[in-house]
Amino acid sequence: MSGTGRTVGQDDLERHRAELTGYCYRMLGSAFEAEDAVQETMIRAWRGADRFEGRSALRTWLYRIATNVCFDALAAARRRALPMDLASPVSGATGPGAAFDDALLVGPFPDARAQSAEAADPATAAATRESVRLAFVAALQHLSVTQRSVLVLCEVIGFSAREVAELQDTTVAAVNSALQRARATLAARRGPGGGDPAARPADDVQRALAARYADAFARYDMELLAMLLHVDATLSLPPYATWMRGAGDIRAWLTGPAVGCRNSRLIPTMANGAPAFGQYRLAEGGGHAPWALQVLETSGSRITGISFFRDTDRLFPLFELPDRLAPA
Repeated sequence: MSGTGRTVGQDDLERHRAELTGYCYRMLGSAFEAEDAVQETMIRAWRGADRFEGRSALRTWLYRIATNVCFDALAAARRRALPMDLASPVSGATGPGAAFDDALLVGPFPDARAQSAEAADPATAAATRESVRLAFVAALQHLSVTQRSVLVLCEVIGFSAREVAELQDTTVAAVNSALQRARATLAARRGPGGGDPAARPADDVQRALAARYADAFARYDMELLAMLLHVDATLSLPPYATWMRGAGDIRAWLTGPAVGCRNSRLIPTMANGAPAFGQYRLAEGGGHAPWALQVLETSGSRITGISFFRDTDRLFPLFELPDRLAPA
């Protein structure tokens, strides 16, 4: 389809799908809602391609559409959060308890879908990983929809205040004001080291830490596991309300209510800029069946958080993990 001399094809649109998905995920806090939003963006863009006049870049035009789609989706939506924001910690001897409505929770996101294939430079890749951290995405939910969009577009995507003003049909002054308020809100919510990129381990350190964790979990070596955990490490079980803090309660949970995790097998992946694993527990009749997607949060040389996302029916296909493991 074409406007005033500018032809827009399906391939032109699809080239931007990955980065648009990352943007919509940061806005919506759900990988599944992000994919729906991007699909709606592509439909609107294709239907309106003959009205694209080429006065702005195609990429900017698509972000305008995606922003409007996200604004529509968030108009009546409730704020998403992590279990730690919605309930108090419990003893490690406590079972899963009641489940939250999925619409209340921030979900995991595959790293492979966070950015375009062209964004391969190390600095850009590192910034992208930081901007999809579970804690960061949860913190974004405390911003107004406009502040959230402005912050992500300016500080993550890299648009100028002028470009954001154009795609949001507002003024540069309004964009700068929203950006300043968004930064202040995030700074007020940032815990010690919680949002400090300098506290993140280098890639090789993070890989080594993840490998040691996988070894300890596979062997169910609680002593080694405790050595890898930060003193205030947390463990949560989305969508369940149960979460705990500290190596003692984490160990009590793994050797108590979750003792069935013994002899699990872990398949490595990456989620939210962090090491992750598809966890498979022993199944009746042999082999291993999906049980959870584990996502690790790390700082320095320690693990600060472990999230066991239990929605394996949807998450394992999203992360391209096998639906079952044959006997080893």
